[in-house]
Parts: sequence; C-alpha cells; structure tokens
Amino acid sequence: MALRTVSLDELIIDDESAVKHVALYDRLKQALRRSQHRFVIPAASGDVSWDRALFLNLTYWSSEGSGGTDVLCDDHIPADVVAHVAWHHVVSRELSRGRAAGAPSRSAEPSDRPSGAALFFAESIASAFDLYLVGRLLEHRPDSDFITTQVPLMAERAYTAGMSETAFADLLAEIARGPERAFEDMRALLLDVAAALLSCGNALAAEEALARFASHRFEPLLHHFELSNWILYARAYGAGGSPIDATVAAMDGTLRAAPVALDVLAAWIDADLDTRR
Repeated sequence: MALRTVSLDELIIDDESAVKHVALYDRLKQALRRSQHRFVIPAASGDVSWDRALFLNLTYWSSEGSGGTDVLCDDHIPADVVAHVAWHHVVSRELSRGRAAGAPSRSAEPSDRPSGAALFFAESIASAFDLYLVGRLLEHRPDSDFITTQVPLMAERAYTAGMSETAFADLLAEIARGPERAFEDMRALLLDVAAALLSCGNALAAEEALARFASHRFEPLLHHFELSNWILYARAYGAGGSPIDATVAAMDGTLRAAPVALDVLAAWIDADLDTRR
C-alpha cells in the first residue's frame, strides 16, 4: 500500500477529551505542532494493519531529527501517542541544546547518530509519561480508551512477572495517589535498566543485570515497555560509546534531584517559545 506523510493538523486525535484536564497534554501537543513533525498514513482510502504499523514502528524506530516518522494505521492518532511523540521531540531538542552549550560526550568518536544514552533518555521519559497518564486518568476518566486498553496490558505483564491481582490493584492505587512520583520512578528505572542491559554481552549477564532491579516497585512492569527493542535499536543504529554520556548524565541528574521532575520537563516543553521572543 502506498504511503504519504501528513502533519498533526491533518489527523483526527482520538480520546483527547480524556486528557483535556492534564495541563501538560495541550502544551505537548502545541510543541509537536510547532515542530512540524510528519506522520505516515495510507495514501488512499483503507488502512495499514495494526501488525504492519507496529512492525514498522518498532523495527525502524528513530529519534527526532534523524528523518524518522511514525506510521499510523489510518488518519487517526490516540492522544497518548501525540504526547509520546511530542516528548521525543522536546527531549531531542533539549539534548541538542545541552551538547551545543559545551557538555562533552564520552563517546570515543563524534557521530551524527544519537548515542544509546540519548535514545534511552528520550524513550524513558516518553514511556514513563504513560504511567503518569494512568495515574491521572484512573479516577477522572476510567472509561477512556487509554485506561481500558493500557491498564489490562500492564496487568498482563505484571501477572506474568508473578504479581497478584491484589498487589497490582494496590500498585495502581499508589500510582493514582502520586502520578508525578510514579512518573519519575518509572523514568529512572527504565533509563537505569536500559543502560545496564546495553553493556551486557550475553543472556547470563543480562539476567544478572535485571536481577539487580528486582526490588523496585515497578520491576514487574518492565517488559510492558518492550526493552528488547530499545537495546537492539541502540546497538544497530546508536553512535556507541558509554551507555550514559555526559550530557544525558547532567540532565538526568537534574531530574533526579528535582522535587518534581515533571516541573523541570514542563519548562523544556515551551523552551522554543522562549527563544522566539
């Protein structure tokens, strides 16, 4: 099937009413609109199958600024995907600014390709925001498409990891009570685990690395985020070097030290507006 690229304004955003009360959502949407990011949809009537779109997105996952686009089944896009793609744009832009400001890279050779650290940093923020949305929507919009699709998927992963239904329900309640804390805990865990796994040379080493995070409250949800794709993509297309470079380490440290990491990230969203004034 022939494909074409379109802007965000040419798409129909599904489930948007569910996130209208989440202030960061509209700011992310506007940042993505300003970026002129392109999406891929069928060129004519019809749609791309879900399996095909998923294959293309997971296999050819790429960072903002590297010519990457997101393949959609048709001219509809879920609101949570809008936020996810926007975070990639925002974080990529801020990483570029950090490097331009003189923070050195630990990579042995300079490269136009993103480091594994940059890939993991952006993806950990975009993915952890899903958990934040779970916390914000569980009580306000439990009937939303996002909750009715994502929570069962998370539950399946948690049960497979050995978590009981009661324990998972308690975990959801914790997330709803503190969505900002849940976001940062999940973000830091994803980044730490991905960095540890990237350095592993075989399955035994990877299992030992994963075991170090067994006590983390969100460890049962790790495989929900398809970490194998993160590692394989970084190995195939990343610039190499240290799993965590100096720019990412500095920005990550700022988030970990902040009382509310999302407050720091919120300032990044509108940073392009500040430079236009």
